[in-house]
Amino acid sequence: MPLVATRRSGLVDQIIDQLRETIRQGEWPVGQRIPTEPELVTTLGVGRNTVREAVRALAHTGLLEVRQGDGTYVRATSEVSGAVRRLCGTELREVLQVRRTLEVEGARLAATARTHTELATLQRQLDERDRAFHERRLDDYVRTDAEFHLAVVEAGHNTLLTELHRGLTEAITASVATTTKTGPQDPTDIGHRGLLRAIADRDPDRAVAEASGFLDELLALVVDEPG
Repeated sequence: MPLVATRRSGLVDQIIDQLRETIRQGEWPVGQRIPTEPELVTTLGVGRNTVREAVRALAHTGLLEVRQGDGTYVRATSEVSGAVRRLCGTELREVLQVRRTLEVEGARLAATARTHTELATLQRQLDERDRAFHERRLDDYVRTDAEFHLAVVEAGHNTLLTELHRGLTEAITASVATTTKTGPQDPTDIGHRGLLRAIADRDPDRAVAEASGFLDELLALVVDEPG
């Protein structure tokens, strides 16, 4: 989304909204340095103090990280994700615990509310995930695994639960990447097929058991790690 000059009313809020939307749409990916303050001043047509205040506000919410002498970097794509990063840091166990809370309920709801179209999407995503792993395209595997879990939650048709899960995208993707390296030899053995069958059969109890089962398995691996 190209940045545009703003009206002269509520300038800081307008700049915050523009920067947030630019980040949300992926124009500035996580980990990338954003344009410098003078560049933003020129592009947006506002004063230096306005840009500085907007950047400070987004840094406070966790979307941006100001590194003195180096620049400002994108830290997360939403305030929820930014908050989780501040609370959890890189602690894999805490991320998995949060995932379990959201995804078990998401699986239960999906088993009762999913549509035929959503079921077909889940099937396609799981096939793509497994194919990517067996072809050793691990970046694609991590991406499609995270997308599958989000799609399960979306199929439950609970808007707030979906937004909470979507807000954790970076943390969840990182947890998938980490457990792919430290988990079972073949991550496709983890109970995703059983979860898909339970959702297809509209069996919420079985869906809960499948969703909690594989996350409990991953949590056990983390707990059992030395040190």
